[in-house]
Amino acid sequence: MAYLPENLISQSFLRQGDDSVVSTNERSLLRLIWRHPGLSRSELTAQSDLTQQSVHRIVDALAERGIVAVGSPKPGLGSGQPSPMLRLNGKHAYSCGISVNTDVIDICLMDLAGNILAEISIPLWERTMAQSLELAREQITASQQRLGLNEQAFFGIGFGIAGFHMGGTRYNASLPLHEWSLIELGPMLSDFFNRPVWTMNGGKTGAIAESMFGVGRYIKHLAYLSFNYGFGGGLISDGELLLGGNGNAGEFSGMYDTEEMKVRPALQSLIEKLNRNGVNVPSISFMRKNFDGNWPGVREWVDEVTPAYNRLVNAIWAVYDPQAIVFGGQVPPGLAQMLIDRTRVFDRPRYGVTRPYPKLIISEFGTDAAAMGAAVTPFRKSFY
Repeated sequence: MAYLPENLISQSFLRQGDDSVVSTNERSLLRLIWRHPGLSRSELTAQSDLTQQSVHRIVDALAERGIVAVGSPKPGLGSGQPSPMLRLNGKHAYSCGISVNTDVIDICLMDLAGNILAEISIPLWERTMAQSLELAREQITASQQRLGLNEQAFFGIGFGIAGFHMGGTRYNASLPLHEWSLIELGPMLSDFFNRPVWTMNGGKTGAIAESMFGVGRYIKHLAYLSFNYGFGGGLISDGELLLGGNGNAGEFSGMYDTEEMKVRPALQSLIEKLNRNGVNVPSISFMRKNFDGNWPGVREWVDEVTPAYNRLVNAIWAVYDPQAIVFGGQVPPGLAQMLIDRTRVFDRPRYGVTRPYPKLIISEFGTDAAAMGAAVTPFRKSFY
């Protein structure tokens, strides 16, 4: 039987007499409340396709279950009795996001309202998968105890890994993560953490974070470039993640042949070049925190990857036509700006007019967004 994390959700989170967390109509209202915290009940009715009576009934039911918090009346909405403001109740549930990169495991604890409760980083060097997972569990438990989090409110785990999807919950990751590759991660991790686990490619979870917490708040169609040991990303269409037929939409490195792979904008090759030039950069995390554009080898690397980078940007523009291309993952902002400065658009104006082209935006997240996107994934799958 195929692994389905939905089958492992605690009964306490399910609707009475049902095997789902929320109904279709409840999900549509929760999504609106997520996007517009503090929305009044009357405003919620105006933005939904449901009748006023239905909205009131559903909100009351969600409030009774503790999913929605009904606040004080919202003033200034015209005549009549002020309508109460609505927010997701973060205390109803919290989740954990785990992002596995080649050099670090990033962990994020998040409540139902999207508030970050804790962020943890665990170096991966010289640790086996079993050792890394044991340490991750210890750190999660310590954070739960420190924050006084109720174990019963622990809804589930989102898990992102730097590798392309092979089917089920199997991923094919780069050599430093060979132990994590080509195995069914979902059931193994669910047994280990005793929680339902939703698995995904790390570039996709980064794209989810950008769509829900970053530029996606005002741009609904974007391409997310995830610069890590390798190079991938994700596509957001009308605010939703585009997976493709095999779950690998946004695997941008797939457009390069064997020779071009050597000059794609993957941070592994930059670290190798820096080390050859006498700059001691032990990891991508170290490089992000300490990046200096004047390090010997940086400009040479940018020169080498610019042709492949430019072809990628133009391919995304031509095939997907996003409103923005976001530079994310573990890329240092200064390095992202150097690439943006070298961007060349392959446009051929007609009648002196060019096609609209996407904005190039550096992600504002201070760290890799993949853990945040992983943390919100259980809620996206089940609540909104």
